[in-house]
Amino acid sequence: MDHDKIFKQLLKTFFVEFIALFLPELAAYLSRDKIEFLDKEIFTDLAGGSRAEVDLVAKCAFRDTGACFIIHVEDQNNSQPRFGRRMFHYFARLDGEYGLPVYPIAVLSYDAPLRAEPDVYIVEFPDLSVLKFKFRTIQLNRLNWKDFAETENPVASALMAKMHIEAKDRASVKLACMRMMLRIPLNAAQRALIREFIDSYLRLNAAERAEYEQKTDNLNSPEKENVMAMTNEWTEAGMALGEKKMLLKLLQRQLGDIPLEVAGQIEKLSNDATDALANAVFSIKSAGDLEDWLASHG
Repeated sequence: MDHDKIFKQLLKTFFVEFIALFLPELAAYLSRDKIEFLDKEIFTDLAGGSRAEVDLVAKCAFRDTGACFIIHVEDQNNSQPRFGRRMFHYFARLDGEYGLPVYPIAVLSYDAPLRAEPDVYIVEFPDLSVLKFKFRTIQLNRLNWKDFAETENPVASALMAKMHIEAKDRASVKLACMRMMLRIPLNAAQRALIREFIDSYLRLNAAERAEYEQKTDNLNSPEKENVMAMTNEWTEAGMALGEKKMLLKLLQRQLGDIPLEVAGQIEKLSNDATDALANAVFSIKSAGDLEDWLASHG
């Protein structure tokens, strides 16, 4: 699983909903119809020689004046002792690049530690306070999923899977996510994105799945039928994805590395085409054979 990719995709797809859920003060003056996602910025640390890529940068506007500003969202999936310093460096580079006010947001998505992480970077001397840089911090492992279960926000339906969850509540969280998805108008692609996110971070074991099914059975109709139908759709989609991943592994053993664009074509195959590839996989002897097969079954 590509953690960075799935997080960025979720936040970009539901950017306005993300701001509304966690930063209502910002949402109050954000113009929702004037948001432009900018190309990823890659910065080089001239001293250390390392390269760093900013996660999500959006050019936005104030609702009342139309004046522009930048929102920078950085997802951090592991605890780093000097993270605040890095956030300041990104801020300074973005300020220099665009010459606009920058609103910095850190999403801390790791499971541990649970201690509250700082939201400030300070440089000071005994006789001089040089810098006090503040940034917004959303630390998911310190948020209780129960506080979000009754909202109608697609970001909540996904990010509950990364919040603080007691072991005994895992099945309840999965069901809460499903029920929320049914309350929110989503298209197929949006549902698939949330499903992938939840499957990645809240995969139930056999006992938890049995508990989930029991809790679903206790729901009132028609919600019960709707949850069951979505669960079945979810399971079938997961099985299809698993079959495609297995076929990719077989092809890699036979042919060596599979180019990303070819792997992407395989992942997009219909169920019938996936079955056909499973039957033909051992007759494919070269990269050219595979490309010809995909061209004829596209």
